[in-house]
Amino acid sequence: MKKIYISALLALLGLAESSAQQDPHYTQYMYNQSVINPAYAGSREGLSLGLLHREQWSGLEGAPKTTTFFGNGRVGKKVGLGLSVISDKIGPVSENNIYADFSYTLKLQPGHNLALGLKAGMTMQQSDFFSEINGFVPDANDPAFAENTSQSFFNVGAGAFYYTDKYYVGFSVPNFLQNTYVEKNNRKFGSDVMHMFLTGG
Repeated sequence: MKKIYISALLALLGLAESSAQQDPHYTQYMYNQSVINPAYAGSREGLSLGLLHREQWSGLEGAPKTTTFFGNGRVGKKVGLGLSVISDKIGPVSENNIYADFSYTLKLQPGHNLALGLKAGMTMQQSDFFSEINGFVPDANDPAFAENTSQSFFNVGAGAFYYTDKYYVGFSVPNFLQNTYVEKNNRKFGSDVMHMFLTGG
């Protein structure tokens, strides 16, 4: 009986739609929260700057590489501004993002703050399908590799960030618009999906 349940569960999982990772993967969000949540901008006094670089599967050609620069600070007592620039490359696909952040902080009670933020910017994506990866050169006659692409897309996001001196919690959706990078014969390839982030600490 146990085997029947396991088989049924595996069959159901096989029917579910799956998708690959789209946004860059970070392991320590507490150091770069403004990248995923615009409401974080200006939550700390002074100017915050950061530069991160991550390479996965080092030594493999076409392995994921991500470089992120971010900066944010407070303007006056309630307004925060930020900027993030992200370069993400995996295999023949390169994606560069530049986003500006705006936040407004509400003082709920002494030491308790709620910041609401908006994010807007551009994503520039390039696909070089004819590049050689691990000694493999795609067949130019294969319709899947028929052309290289270079496109730009606008996107917007929003977030909320509640913080005190002892703890914080944030919720954000950095990309509301679900852009499609490649569309052939009514089939979409590389479509953005909306990501939601919940952070706390």
